[in-house]
Amino acid sequence: MVKSVLIGTFSVWKNEKRTAINGMIEPLLSYFAKIKSEVNLIDGPPPGSDSVTTKFEQYEGEKIQSKQTSWISLFMYPLLNTTNNNETKLSFKLRDFLSVFEYLARNPQRYDLFIGLESVFTIAGILLKRLGLARNVVYYVSDYSPNRYNQRFLNNIYLTLDRFCCYNADYIWDVSPAMHPARIKAGLDEKKSKNPILVPNALFPEQICPLKNEDDIEPFSLVFAGTFGPENGLPIIIQAMPSIIDKLPKTKLHVFGGGHTPQQDLEQLAEKLNVGKHVIFHGFISDARELSGKINRYMVGVAPYAGIPDSARWYADATKLRLYMGAGLPIITTHVPPLGKEIEKYGAGVVSNDSPEAFSEAILKIFSDKNTHRHLREKTISYAKPNTWENSYANAFKQMGTSND
Repeated sequence: MVKSVLIGTFSVWKNEKRTAINGMIEPLLSYFAKIKSEVNLIDGPPPGSDSVTTKFEQYEGEKIQSKQTSWISLFMYPLLNTTNNNETKLSFKLRDFLSVFEYLARNPQRYDLFIGLESVFTIAGILLKRLGLARNVVYYVSDYSPNRYNQRFLNNIYLTLDRFCCYNADYIWDVSPAMHPARIKAGLDEKKSKNPILVPNALFPEQICPLKNEDDIEPFSLVFAGTFGPENGLPIIIQAMPSIIDKLPKTKLHVFGGGHTPQQDLEQLAEKLNVGKHVIFHGFISDARELSGKINRYMVGVAPYAGIPDSARWYADATKLRLYMGAGLPIITTHVPPLGKEIEKYGAGVVSNDSPEAFSEAILKIFSDKNTHRHLREKTISYAKPNTWENSYANAFKQMGTSND
């Protein structure tokens, strides 16, 4: 039974509030609240966040009981603030590592479980175990790429830290089955490493909300939800729109999201292609549950991940795809995300290459055949039903041999 948990993680802060871009904070809090575990949280905002100070939070259920600000992050504030741009910074990593020991110094306790999101927090957790302050350590990996950094020196450090965690943590939680084979190919000694436990991303029950009546679905509607970074490929679907509209003029693309590529650039691309009236930007919705309730009225969810060679998307779990399935949307994605192949095999979506022409062809095929859309939708709804955070974490603990009943 896991009675006490310490989590070292991160979240982006904007306007003095934690955003939805964070290291599994809501699902972990929700799960541990249900099994009545005491949860304490160390939240180190990453570079590019409005805040650079680490927060210490103590919870009872999902309700916060106390909050502290890390003294170390306050001491380091001048350095952190001057280097606070959207890139990996060693100063932030040092802050995260030291903050774990500061937390234990200020709140001394022995924990049943330490969960570290990414390597630096996990290494601190491994040292806590050796000091007798943590019984078990989980290395929870939400993002991995063997070529994460262009600078060879930085990339070698990243790979070395990842390997150390794989060798020394008690358990590895990988969100995607593609991660560990990529580690081995990049030089991980498989014999020294713990075997990973697959802990895929999932949904809250409220996010599994397909419309009951198909007649309420907006005809010829597409939806894209997510950030506008180049790896997510939004321009690909915008470039596909002219040929789609040429055959099905009522088609509309609804876009929820923001960040990275300016929205204005994407709007200009749509105008240049004479499809501006068919591409509707709804803004960024940070609450995942609210977003699910907005997108379930559309016909198809598109995830045009671009085949960028060193993109982490080749190895990560695609949360966007799970979001679409929870809302009852058949999926069109590319050959990039590992989950896409699984979805296609299950019959809940279509995998295309990352070209506008291929996406146009796939969309027209689904829009032109009601039976095809209905079959994909039924499979999508079936796939999503058991895909809850509670099931994902309960299965992980079952594989760990830990009972939480």
